[in-house]
Amino acid sequence: MSRPPLPPFTSETAAAKVRAAEDGWNTRDPGRVALAYTLDSIWRNRAEFLRGRAEIEAFLTRKWQREQAYRLIKELWAYDGNRIAVRFAYEWHDAKGAWFRSYGNENWEFDADGLMATRIASINDLPIDEADRKFHWPQGRRPDDHPCLSDLGL
Repeated sequence: MSRPPLPPFTSETAAAKVRAAEDGWNTRDPGRVALAYTLDSIWRNRAEFLRGRAEIEAFLTRKWQREQAYRLIKELWAYDGNRIAVRFAYEWHDAKGAWFRSYGNENWEFDADGLMATRIASINDLPIDEADRKFHWPQGRRPDDHPCLSDLGL
């Protein structure tokens, strides 16, 4: 299975890969999102270590049960060959209605077919008031005219 754009990345194809990942994660569909990773993909997400699509899908299922009303923006930071570095922020609330903005960085490495073989994510959560939210689009894909992280000062 091929998942374009394929490495080696250019500025345009790296940015397209980042937006495709953002769009996928904003579906909050663990099965669909897991298909972007190799069968034996290696992850570090915060202090959790995962291997393979089944573990990734189970992780994402737990994540989106806990992180409700999830909305994500990713932004290209750097790229080289088959690697991309991303910064991101997402907003969500817990079961009690407390809002958070989570900030982080990811390092990605892709195989020749454009599937992500490695994902290393560092993430910090900041409690916010609901009035301080910045991500207000309807659930799903971020509209093209919505500001990016840099435009939002994040």
